[in-house]
This record gives sequence, structure tokens and C-alpha cells, in this order.
Amino acid sequence: MKLELKLPYPPSVNHYWRRVGSRTLISRGGRAFRKTVCSILSARGVKPLAGPLEVEITVYPPDRRRRDIDNILKSLLDAIEHGGAYHDDSQIKSLHVEKGKPAPGGKTIIKIEEI
Repeated sequence: MKLELKLPYPPSVNHYWRRVGSRTLISRGGRAFRKTVCSILSARGVKPLAGPLEVEITVYPPDRRRRDIDNILKSLLDAIEHGGAYHDDSQIKSLHVEKGKPAPGGKTIIKIEEI
């Protein structure tokens, strides 16, 4: 089974977590991103994929500022898992990430396939 999704540009790991006293929490922006991803997956009627997975991600940043491509993976993969695309991100056996040209507002195209 194969799933293809168009999602918003994810927050960087630098903006995903917040410290509150001795606790580490998902930031307001991180929670908003997760909620948006969950809504998109729910509207599409996505059911969890069960086996080992291959994931291809292409991110289109909102502007030309310099960004580390690896900083968006945690928030993106956690939101997709939370939205029900798969049971656990330990199912991912192959992961390919590519940065495309900037797009207004930013976006992410993700392809998930059982292997």
C-alpha cells in the first residue's frame, strides 16, 4: 500500500520543543502543526500502515533562508505517526529526504510505502 500526502512545512526541531521549568513540552507552533497534520490525515481517511516502511520526503521551504534539512524530521514524522499513518516510526526502514526550491508558505510532499 502507498500513501502520498501534501502537508505544510514543518517546524524546525529548534522551534518544536519548549522548556517550562524542568519539563520539556511541544511548543504552541509544534502542537498547531501536529493538529493540522492530524486533520489532513483524518479528512483523507488514512488508516495506519502495518509493515516495514519506505518514506520519501521533499520539503519546499517558505523562503531562501538557510535551513538544515534534518531539523524538520522529528516534528514531521511524529505528527504523521500521531495522525495515524503508521503505528510507530520504528517501522521506517528507508528514509529519503530532499530539499526542493522555495514555495510560497512552504510545503512538504511525503510518500509512504509498505515494503
